[in-house]
Amino acid sequence: MDQAITQWINSPAGISPILDRIMIIITQFAAPLLVLAVVLQWWSRRSQDHVRHTCIVAGLSFLVGLGINQIILLFLHRPRPYEAGLTHLIISPTTDWSFPSDHATASFAIVAAFLLCGLWRRGIVFLLVALLICLSRIYVGTHYISDILGGAGTAIVTAAVVNLAYREGTKVDRWITGLL
Repeated sequence: MDQAITQWINSPAGISPILDRIMIIITQFAAPLLVLAVVLQWWSRRSQDHVRHTCIVAGLSFLVGLGINQIILLFLHRPRPYEAGLTHLIISPTTDWSFPSDHATASFAIVAAFLLCGLWRRGIVFLLVALLICLSRIYVGTHYISDILGGAGTAIVTAAVVNLAYREGTKVDRWITGLL
């Protein structure tokens, strides 16, 4: 099933130059733009302290999630789907292992943080962007669908733990949210 879904999503790659270019742009620039969007939330006018708290939860979830991925990569060595001849790669190859997807972890950590902190509208917008990022990673041939699900799972669990551990309104939170 993993291979079939991955091949199905990747099957149009290399056929439509316009679609290829769109997916390459998404895979290269959407994650950094998503991070920038979170950073810009810091100066939000509505419930500024709560939004700032959410930005901190998102940032910590992002960093801890990517750190957990690095630990997972020490033990799981899954080749990329293009190395197995399963997908048509339309971007430059990478040298690290496939599972879990850092792009999925990073983007879903942000989504989970915003949703867990009750910022639903922003969280849904970020979710749509995260889904596009993840779709693009499969489309360009660099990830299996299970790599994406693994990265998203890591992100959601990490965001839940960070959200429980880093409480809103504590002295540390008030000090950090009061900066800038």
